Amino acid sequence: MARIGTSDLEVFPLNLGGNVFGWTADEPTSFAILDEFVEAGGNFIDTADGYSRWVPGHVGGESESIMGRWIKRRGRRDDLVIATKVGKKPDLLGLAPDTIREACDGSLARLNIDYIDLYYCHADDPDVPLEDTLGAMADLVEAGKVRHIAASNYTVDRLAEALAISDAHGWPRFVALQPHYNLVVRDEFEGPLQSLCAEQDISCLPYYALASGFLTGKYRNPEHVGGDRAEKATAYEHDRGVRVLDAMEIVAARHEVTLAAIAIAWLTHQPTVAAPIASASRTDQLPDLFRGATLSLTGEDLTVLDQASRHDDR
Repeated sequence: MARIGTSDLEVFPLNLGGNVFGWTADEPTSFAILDEFVEAGGNFIDTADGYSRWVPGHVGGESESIMGRWIKRRGRRDDLVIATKVGKKPDLLGLAPDTIREACDGSLARLNIDYIDLYYCHADDPDVPLEDTLGAMADLVEAGKVRHIAASNYTVDRLAEALAISDAHGWPRFVALQPHYNLVVRDEFEGPLQSLCAEQDISCLPYYALASGFLTGKYRNPEHVGGDRAEKATAYEHDRGVRVLDAMEIVAARHEVTLAAIAIAWLTHQPTVAAPIASASRTDQLPDLFRGATLSLTGEDLTVLDQASRHDDR
């Protein structure tokens, strides 16, 4: 198990992404994925009030609603760590205090829970003073609606400023950061942002751990060139992306695992990373994710992957 930052949250080192619930996974499939995830030992589930606003006819909150019906059917939530986010639901955009309060109540209702374990600011809102946002988040913690708060998509300067404001007021501070981070996208997190997280004991919970499926290698197969995520995944088909897949295949062969497992394993070996986020649209995708979360890579493995995935100017 991994501890998230300075919080008391203990999680299996794999964070199940709920962005697919109600999108590429219908409700029965989502229930099956959630059942299998917890039966295999997983306990950490990530969603947002904006999921899945991008699907025609959806308004946001669909993923939370599916999770809420699953939690109600399951009859217990005390062994789960539930994370959701505020700021990107089309009718509740941004991080103004009133927006945060209304959005939190909506998420609690849809999820059928009394409290949120980890509540994210989904993205920085430069139009709202950080003090206002953090004060509203502190009020939610004080009210017992939220246990811990976190940030997603914050720059190093804004994250540092937010931590300083929280400390100055004695408010709860961010315990985790959710950045875009994987074997083909490293520079957005590595460097000053990663160093700040290490210094401040903030856990990294990276999203797009599989680079929209690119790091599974499936888009090398012509039959997978279409699909809901193909456009994002094919953006990584540059020379470095090809080098990364080649290196992953070498390491995967050594351990007799899939590329998906190697993508997850590499992240778990990086400083500050507690639990990579990965979603599954089918139950048969889960074993590879679990294998990656518990796989020990050698120093040689990490060197091979590092050399292939570095940007040419590093």
